[in-house]
Amino acid sequence: MTTLTVPARFNGPPQSANGGWFAGHLAQECPTTPSQPAVTVRLSAPPPLEVPMTLERDGSSLRLTDQDTLVAVAAPAPPLPDPAVPPVSYADAVAAGAAYEGLDGHPFPTCYSCGTGRTDGLALRPGRVATGQGEYAAAWVPDDVTPEIVWAALDCPGGWSAGIAGRPMVLGTMTAQVEALPDVGEECVVMAWPRGGAGRRFDSASALYGREGRLLARAEAVWIAVDPAAVRPVGR
Repeated sequence: MTTLTVPARFNGPPQSANGGWFAGHLAQECPTTPSQPAVTVRLSAPPPLEVPMTLERDGSSLRLTDQDTLVAVAAPAPPLPDPAVPPVSYADAVAAGAAYEGLDGHPFPTCYSCGTGRTDGLALRPGRVATGQGEYAAAWVPDDVTPEIVWAALDCPGGWSAGIAGRPMVLGTMTAQVEALPDVGEECVVMAWPRGGAGRRFDSASALYGREGRLLARAEAVWIAVDPAAVRPVGR
């Protein structure tokens, strides 16, 4: 039996995994091909921390369960389209971080990717680009690099661009295509932009760029709004 476990430090909400890191971890078990270079991960339940989950294979598709609970499924996917917005400079991404809405109230301050209460996470601060059309940018200098970390970097900026500041959301589905990993210490920019929504569903896209605007990875995501009464925002 094959199992998959999420270490506790890679959390999003306090008691469950960061959706992007988790999806990227599961994606490493999913075989891709030149015609299907991306992976789609659909979450059905909050991924638990420090719990061995059972991984089942059905051809190229994966099914992950925690005892009788379906946690997620994954499958290879066709190439994602080119990013809809160009990258800003690293300096402009740093400047955008001053407008990070999570500084004034974060639904999940311990989030590995963008939490304001973490000293050992990615410390992403996605903010609206002042001269843009609704896109967000985040500056990032990785001190550790894995495919899972790249998925985590693509994850949360999309949520903030989709409006998580006004309505707490969790990741429902994420599709990502990783072309290359950044170098440790490389000045990177994550771009993210909303793609509409209806009801409790909100869509976003994101892209990771390295030095000189080199496209490293891209993603599309579906976010599901949760009851604000169940989440108490925490400020600085």
